[in-house]
Amino acid sequence: MTHTFEAWITPLMIGGLMLFMCFIIWDLARQSKAGHFGTLMLFVVLGAGMLGYVLKVVITWWLERGAL
Repeated sequence: MTHTFEAWITPLMIGGLMLFMCFIIWDLARQSKAGHFGTLMLFVVLGAGMLGYVLKVVITWWLERGAL
């Protein structure tokens, strides 16, 4: 039961954390009056860490499935 709960809740909570981080980046851009280009750069640079985590999860899933 605990393992099943953890298997379902962990991706949901991490996804929620990522959405919250996107909100923080957007709010930071809005408060600093970054403009369109500045907002884009904030999302690219600060979102790179989130993209790295997503790629890690996808690559791990791919390797465990035996695709390579």
